[in-house]
Amino acid sequence: MRIAAKPTEQEIIEGPQAVSFQIANGNARHSCILQTELPTKALAQKYLLANWPVVEKMARDALAAGNLEDGPIKLVIA
Repeated sequence: MRIAAKPTEQEIIEGPQAVSFQIANGNARHSCILQTELPTKALAQKYLLANWPVVEKMARDALAAGNLEDGPIKLVIA
């Protein structure tokens, strides 16, 4: 088991991290952004991969609801 590295001073200054991903809907792809409270990009990416089924469902639900403005689907995990 690996222990995550402590955040650098730059990462602490930057604050919570976001990761981008895409979901397919038919022949189209939709950009998504997952905003987290995690201090590093690596931890945010790891969270996305570990919780992919839940995050993907949230993105697809937002897409189905049509609550999109011409831009990426924005998801927030607190």
